[in-house]
Amino acid sequence: MKKILIIEDDLSIAELQKDYLEVAGFETSICPDGPEGLKVIRENDYDLLIIDIMLPGMDGLEILRNIKDEKEIPVLLVSAKKEEIDKIKGFSLGADDYITKPFSPGELVARVKAHLDNYERLKQKYSGPNKKENILAIRGLKIEKDARRVLMNNEEVNLAQKEFELLVYLAQNPNRVFGREELFERIWGLDALGDSATVTVHIARVRDKIETDPSNPQYIETIWGAGYRFKV
Repeated sequence: MKKILIIEDDLSIAELQKDYLEVAGFETSICPDGPEGLKVIRENDYDLLIIDIMLPGMDGLEILRNIKDEKEIPVLLVSAKKEEIDKIKGFSLGADDYITKPFSPGELVARVKAHLDNYERLKQKYSGPNKKENILAIRGLKIEKDARRVLMNNEEVNLAQKEFELLVYLAQNPNRVFGREELFERIWGLDALGDSATVTVHIARVRDKIETDPSNPQYIETIWGAGYRFKV
């Protein structure tokens, strides 16, 4: 049974989410504030997190900042805010989805199932019996897929889950131009349940970590009007 943690200070909303998720077959727990939620995340293993942005003690974005390099699990952010900047902040910190209140519990369950299915599919893709060569090495950049490690000039680079998956996919398909929507569908697998703008955010984060000069990238190029290309 997949385990889900809801961090939400409005207990009536949290209990409603919990009821729907449990009917759908998930084991679900609730935390009412940010500090307790962060503590519980670090002390337990969950398959997915649902985090409200506006929380007492510590907001959802701060929780993401603390766990983005510690936990490789899908994260759904929940907020009453509809501004694009809030979505960009969440995606830049490693969130996989952003859902705006009010929303139907059925929609939440659908998104949870889609993210869990996609996460399992990607894990099998990168570690299953039909995987490609485990190590990719390109001009000082080394990607160890089984170990989920990236090294730049022999120094390890910490990438969040989706950053790693995006880099691997591009590196495995060099010199091919991918549109933003195509990358979103390939990596997130949720073309109807998310925002492809997160691809731009994640590309920028990967460049910041692997490029000597992110404004003049040598690995992931922007092809204006078309998308992105991994150059070899």
